[in-house]
Amino acid sequence: MARRRVNTTKYEIIQQATKLFLEKGYSATTPKDVCDDLNISTGNLTYYFPAKEHLLAVLIEMLCQFQGKALHYMVEEEGTTSLFAVCLELATMASMSEESEIAKDLFISAYSSPVCLDIIRKNDTRRSKQIYGSYCPDWNEQQFIEAEILVSGIEYATLMTTNYSLPLETRIIGAINNIMKIYNVPEEIRRVKIEKVLAIDFRDIGRNVFNKFKEYVDHTNELIFDTLNNN
Repeated sequence: MARRRVNTTKYEIIQQATKLFLEKGYSATTPKDVCDDLNISTGNLTYYFPAKEHLLAVLIEMLCQFQGKALHYMVEEEGTTSLFAVCLELATMASMSEESEIAKDLFISAYSSPVCLDIIRKNDTRRSKQIYGSYCPDWNEQQFIEAEILVSGIEYATLMTTNYSLPLETRIIGAINNIMKIYNVPEEIRRVKIEKVLAIDFRDIGRNVFNKFKEYVDHTNELIFDTLNNN
């Protein structure tokens, strides 16, 4: 029997783990679940991914790559790197978390993981320089990094719903307004962007975006796996 490629095994693990995370939920999926489905040992898995959060990090990398594409058709007028796009993105994430326990678990787990949070902050820092640069012309790299530490805390609080949480729209308004304040966005512009987000059906958009993300993950994993098998 031909020996399997090392990278093929790695991507089989990624394929199965991300599938389980999006079907069962990240917290409900154990490394043993992944190993049992693939008929491999735990040692084989931990050789590539020492902890479960390292597999989650792969999924969060995919999410960061996907987000801009997902919102493109909704923000063509202003562009995917517009202020409206980033406001809409948070609104859709918040609505996903309220409607889907799997989505909420995914986001909260990511914001609770140092490995994943670092990925999120680095990705968002790059984008924030594009979006908010004109409002913060004198800022240096470190100031944008520090701002995203505050922003990620606001995002986490918006997504982390409890029985005592404020209504969804109230949380979205507060979060978007406070994030834009951090970046010195004038009050009138903040008001206009918030009104524009609330005027559309961001709940329906959130459902569509999450479904499209699952399709994107499946397609990406299959593409990489097929490429490995054909080389």
